[in-house]
Amino acid sequence: MTFNRRQLLQGAAALGVAGIAPLLLGERAQAAPPVGKTPPMSAADMAAIDAAMGKKGTYNEAQATYTVALPRNDLKMSIRGDAIPIPFGFGGWVSVKRTLDGETAVLMSDTVLLQEEVNPLISAAQSNGLEIGAIHNHFFYEEPRIVYMHIHGMDDPSGLITRYAAALKSTNLFPANQPPAGPPPVKTGKDIFDVAALDALVKYKAAVNGPTIKYTIGRDDLHVLAMGAEMTAAIGLNTWAAFAGTPDSAHIAGDIAMLEPEVNPVIRALRKNNLEVVALHHHMLGDTPKIIFLHYYGTGAAMTLAQGFRAALDELGKHGGGMKMNG
Repeated sequence: MTFNRRQLLQGAAALGVAGIAPLLLGERAQAAPPVGKTPPMSAADMAAIDAAMGKKGTYNEAQATYTVALPRNDLKMSIRGDAIPIPFGFGGWVSVKRTLDGETAVLMSDTVLLQEEVNPLISAAQSNGLEIGAIHNHFFYEEPRIVYMHIHGMDDPSGLITRYAAALKSTNLFPANQPPAGPPPVKTGKDIFDVAALDALVKYKAAVNGPTIKYTIGRDDLHVLAMGAEMTAAIGLNTWAAFAGTPDSAHIAGDIAMLEPEVNPVIRALRKNNLEVVALHHHMLGDTPKIIFLHYYGTGAAMTLAQGFRAALDELGKHGGGMKMNG
């Protein structure tokens, strides 16, 4: 009996055969790994990531995911002529976690790029054995124009991050090539916005990041697998909303992670609340079930914008699969 490359990869993913899956990244593993708890990252794994990136990351123990933030502090961003802080949505990241069988690991990354940086990074990533999962916009009206590119791969954690760091080494994305973030803001998002009132409306708690606030909401109602790993909020399977500006003249931007039947109900909810849909796309390859991501943007009073975001959340879990997102 003979086997094609896809069958070999499926067998490697199902059996946890080290060394085969990384060589066949071009074929998506569809065999479901054993259901269970993701093995934790070891101290040595995390130290290797820090050393390769030249920057300390953070570990989400509950989701067994290690993340290094990649903000573009070298950029000066504006939207509709307003200066916009980098934490509003111009920071990338790279995350690593073990596959469910513990035999290998998965890397996922979202990179923030100027247009002229896209294709050089594609070449660098692929020459280092990594794959491109998606390329798209997140915004309208931003200056300069920004493109987001998702990179992923499978290997042991040290091998993954070594190859990823090599791909980024000569780019402005690499932490050593970034300027410092600058002095802290005079006012933080907690000083600017009525966070308690927004939390009560959204039914989740916002995190404060400089002059912005951000809601990050996982899809805990779904069990999503990609490349043998469980996709969770810490590795990119999340819905989010960021606020910048002032309470009366705010900007909102974000992303909504949806099953396919949820896409158009969410679009209707956003448009009914005068929020603009700016992109509709995937982020991952080989994810099961397939997740579609929608980026939106709006301006106005912060509470009114939050009502539109909450209306979109109310559509999740109502149209086939998952549970209603009631907070």
